[in-house]
Amino acid sequence: MTTTGPARTSSLMDDLLGLLRIRVKRGVNLAVRDINSSDPYVVVKMGKQRLKTRVINKDVNPEWNEDLTLSVTDPSITVLLTVYDYDVFSKDDKMGDAEFEIKPYIDALRMQLDGLPSGTIVTTVQPSRRNCLAEESKVTWIDGKLVQDLVLRLRHVECGEVEAQLQWIDLPGSKGL
Repeated sequence: MTTTGPARTSSLMDDLLGLLRIRVKRGVNLAVRDINSSDPYVVVKMGKQRLKTRVINKDVNPEWNEDLTLSVTDPSITVLLTVYDYDVFSKDDKMGDAEFEIKPYIDALRMQLDGLPSGTIVTTVQPSRRNCLAEESKVTWIDGKLVQDLVLRLRHVECGEVEAQLQWIDLPGSKGL
């Protein structure tokens, strides 16, 4: 059997929808894991991707304001956010986790929204037993971009919430939405 031309290999760009930027804003009333405070940091996982914020020392209400960017190939995948307490001499302690879906945000991105007034709420996700939302999450059109604000109640821990925001980055050469 003869083939003509180079074999076509599938690349990541063929499956890539775009990039999801998760701004990890702050932690609120996080659990104490050291003597009277904690040294928290956040790990965000989606599929095989794993990113983390910096450690903020001795603060149960940390302000990270850090952007973590994940590549999205499957809109139905969930994101797992876990808070840890950094320890120098022992294994880092878990301080709770929260899971959220990106599908409602991706669905809103697929709508043709150009020309909407800034501040328009496109869709709202209600807190339920199936998600970790502490309050209603709005997907809002702001200055030509779609953002989703999340307040996530941490599970498997006595207290704590993490505030985050989703933003989309289109990548030239990717499959796109």
